[in-house]
Amino acid sequence: MKGKRAFRILFVDGPNLNVLGEREPSVYGRETLADIREAVTAAARTEGATVAFFQSNHEGEIVERLQAAKRRFDGVVINPAAYTHTSVAVRDALLYSGLPAIEVHLSNPASREGFRRVSLVEDVVVGRICGVGGYGYTLALLALLRHLRREGARGRA
Repeated sequence: MKGKRAFRILFVDGPNLNVLGEREPSVYGRETLADIREAVTAAARTEGATVAFFQSNHEGEIVERLQAAKRRFDGVVINPAAYTHTSVAVRDALLYSGLPAIEVHLSNPASREGFRRVSLVEDVVVGRICGVGGYGYTLALLALLRHLRREGARGRA
């Protein structure tokens, strides 16, 4: 779009999101990760941004992708999934990247089991979007782009 910088946004998804749509549809819905990515790509195109996607069930791969994002992307949307509650490594990799990030969750962790109410990344992200299903990814993209346009530079707020 005219007058807008083409920001590059990396979407990182943690364990079990590869089986989204089949795994606990009463909690996570029937939408697949491919469906969500299609909607995000369309929204990014409308906004003049580019997006890349990465999903892994392995913590080290997520850490490596976040480290590599440091010089290749302008921001991150991350659903650490189960690693939200357990991974200091993912938290540290987000910090290392120096990129503004939005944490996204399909369900609302605050309304679930007690252990899911703890996020090890919530204090190192610009914001969190939870409980609105796959649409949360599109909202996260829009929120991150708004943040980047207001900040006018790379890096955490």
